Amino acid sequence: MQYSFVMALAQLNPLVGDVSGNLQASVEAVRDARDRLGARLVVLPEMMLCGYPPEDLLLHGGLQRRVERALEQLREACQGVACIVGFPEYADGNIYNCAAVLDDGVEVARYRKWLLPNYQVFDEKRYFAPGETPCVFAIDGVKIGLTICEDVWGPAPAQAAKAAGAECLIAINGSPYAVGAQKRRESVVCARAKETGLPIAYVNMIGGQDELVFDGGSFVVAADGQQVQRATPFDERLVAVTVGEVDGTVRLETDLDAPLPDEISNIYNALVFGTRDYVRKNGFPGVLLGLSGGIDSALTLAIAADALGADAVQAVMMPYHYTSDISREDAAKQADAMGVEYSVISIEPIVSATLGQLAPHFAGLEADTTEENIQSRARCVLLMALSNKTGRMLLTTGNKSEMAVGYATLYGDMAGGFAPLKDCSKSQVFALAKHRNALTPDAPPIPERVITRPPSAELRPDQQDTDSLPPYHVLDAILEAFIERDLSVDEIVALGFDAETVVSVLTMVRRNEYKRRQAPPGVRVTHRAFGRDWRYPITSGYRFPDS
Repeated sequence: MQYSFVMALAQLNPLVGDVSGNLQASVEAVRDARDRLGARLVVLPEMMLCGYPPEDLLLHGGLQRRVERALEQLREACQGVACIVGFPEYADGNIYNCAAVLDDGVEVARYRKWLLPNYQVFDEKRYFAPGETPCVFAIDGVKIGLTICEDVWGPAPAQAAKAAGAECLIAINGSPYAVGAQKRRESVVCARAKETGLPIAYVNMIGGQDELVFDGGSFVVAADGQQVQRATPFDERLVAVTVGEVDGTVRLETDLDAPLPDEISNIYNALVFGTRDYVRKNGFPGVLLGLSGGIDSALTLAIAADALGADAVQAVMMPYHYTSDISREDAAKQADAMGVEYSVISIEPIVSATLGQLAPHFAGLEADTTEENIQSRARCVLLMALSNKTGRMLLTTGNKSEMAVGYATLYGDMAGGFAPLKDCSKSQVFALAKHRNALTPDAPPIPERVITRPPSAELRPDQQDTDSLPPYHVLDAILEAFIERDLSVDEIVALGFDAETVVSVLTMVRRNEYKRRQAPPGVRVTHRAFGRDWRYPITSGYRFPDS
């Protein structure tokens, strides 16, 4: 192979709106790649200078001025090296999702993203105008075509770059994690390589941004679309790629050899990474949570400690007279195993005082979920007071199954600043708890009986979740069919589920939209998460069944 030059793919972690910080990270990456790796070209992610997705910050004039200054500073910093960087371009009364090619202090090319995604979590047509011209530039005689993220999901931009003379393609990306995302990306990029006969280098950012988590996983695809070499996900790093020529054909070669990760491991990494970045990027000194002795709070505690370190985590057990001895023992055992600060504060006096004040108003009325919710809200009062006093953010411990059907107390256990498990079904919670224990088999942090005993909110005597809900393996399958696949009642029933159960579950989903609108953000791991993905009306006359 005749040597041409080294290209560095930069898996970086930008912060939305922190233009100066993102500029500094870009300059450091460019200089490190040049000096340590001998790189001739450094490829930074999509929208690197402002972070992604910037949303309505794009409409703020101050952001425009900061980005323009940062682009000039980065251009001046590119001495003896070339750089591709993503940024928002303001021109002709429009905003473009753009990339600039900077080489030895000179801007040599600029490309505007053609294909603007407007589905799932993407809302680019709200902000950007599409480009319409391919971009091909030369580095040491090699002609390189440039695309941005969604451009590789359709054939036209890559074909246009080839027609303009490109000998290889580079795709810069801000592609968020979801289950199976890496496999789909590689399948699409391999198809583009096979269609064009060009090798492709794909670079993706990493990091948490509100609900989204970017997992990196940058990779290189051979011209025949058969061979894929990928980087380890969730790893901030520079990836060296050799760009060379054999018999007049450009090839990209690297020593990347990471396998496709298993999904339960990837989900856990996404939860840890998303929680860490949300807490740190928002400037909180740590977190606290209610540790009930149940599996949701146990898994949340493990994620928090793995994300932030034990010293930054506080767990609080808040028993009432329905709290079992098993729950008290298991909560204390896990807190000790993980080395976090642990407190026990009874809610008995708060609940008693509240019920005493309400007694004249409840006279003659049967006890119901009202009294149960008072327990949950009493715990919220204690946790929020500790949060206010310490500055630590309160983590909400609920899961997607509960949020879907409203099996949670508004202004009670739903309260908090971030919900790590918000997009994880109860079935996934069990699998993730087993996975976390398997990571440290000699010292598993989650007590085994927390995983094996029947789930209970412990808000009344002998309560179990199945008193109010179908078994979780049934509930989760119905919810997946409705939420992630938009199947109708008849279609879900045709999968083998009882019609009455399906209607009951979907009716609970519809009735509890008002609760979900008031829930904290959480890490997105599926292709239809509550939040950016889910836009159902609160006020609606639609009823189930569908006919």
